[in-house]
Amino acid sequence: MKIFTILIFSLLPLFALEMITPIPESIPYDKEKAILGKKLYMDTNLSKDKKVSCNTCHSIDNFGVDNERFSAGISNIAEGPFNTPTNFNAIFNLSQFWRGNAKDLKEQAKGPILNPKEMGLKSGDEAVLIVKNNPSYRKDFEKIYGEITFDNIADAIAEFQKTLLTPNSPFDRFLKGDKNAISEQAKRGYNAFLSNGCIACHQGQNIGGNMYQKMGVFVPYDNETNWQGRYEITKDPHDKFVVKVPSLRNIAKTAPYFHDGSMPTLDACVQFMAYYQLGKFLEQDVVDDIVAFLNSLTGEYHDPLK
Repeated sequence: MKIFTILIFSLLPLFALEMITPIPESIPYDKEKAILGKKLYMDTNLSKDKKVSCNTCHSIDNFGVDNERFSAGISNIAEGPFNTPTNFNAIFNLSQFWRGNAKDLKEQAKGPILNPKEMGLKSGDEAVLIVKNNPSYRKDFEKIYGEITFDNIADAIAEFQKTLLTPNSPFDRFLKGDKNAISEQAKRGYNAFLSNGCIACHQGQNIGGNMYQKMGVFVPYDNETNWQGRYEITKDPHDKFVVKVPSLRNIAKTAPYFHDGSMPTLDACVQFMAYYQLGKFLEQDVVDDIVAFLNSLTGEYHDPLK
């Protein structure tokens, strides 16, 4: 397995330029549904204590995160084992949540609302009742969906999340032909990203999010939060300590890092990833170059619904 991995890594620079593509300026979405979804996304009434909304942990003013190791829900106590991932550009992921336990954004939208540690509602019916008690929501749902159901609530929130795109990063502009869009250090970092094999997992339109990978390929990961990864969903022994590879877009803005939020800085994250996933140590100048490349992945968010 390790020999095969090393062989793949050695060939990656030959075709890696086709493996990362720019984020589009927009994708098709239903504007009426998205406007309704944004209202629901911001609404703390959809939580048990009326204090937590989707935006509490996935702030649209902060690249879709709260920069906490573990987010605090209705209990106001930050509990693990998973760090809150960004939902910016999440439409491009193969699934949602670290373990891939939601197949799409609509299914994902239901999870936090019903999670006893997050928004804490007991059922979808409770969410429907809260929405029905709001005259503005009743009018919107009647016009758009014809009825208020938990599926339709989740569908509207998911439609809003389709708008959370961050195109036009310096690196995207570089890919489109502007060779001065990133620094010489970032260019060295991109080459190091390719040659050291980071591209094997962080690739595609979202520079991640399109595959699952074991945490600790070459060196077992210190599992202090007592999680077993995707195995908890599939019960397949091969999925132990496997998680969805996170997107690297806007990574400079979404600390702390890893599924357990254990890495506070990008340089530490790069070095630890090289050790656990690639079985190597990187010189500090190489780490610094890769961090410069990662900083070039910060895109621009412009709310199309304002």
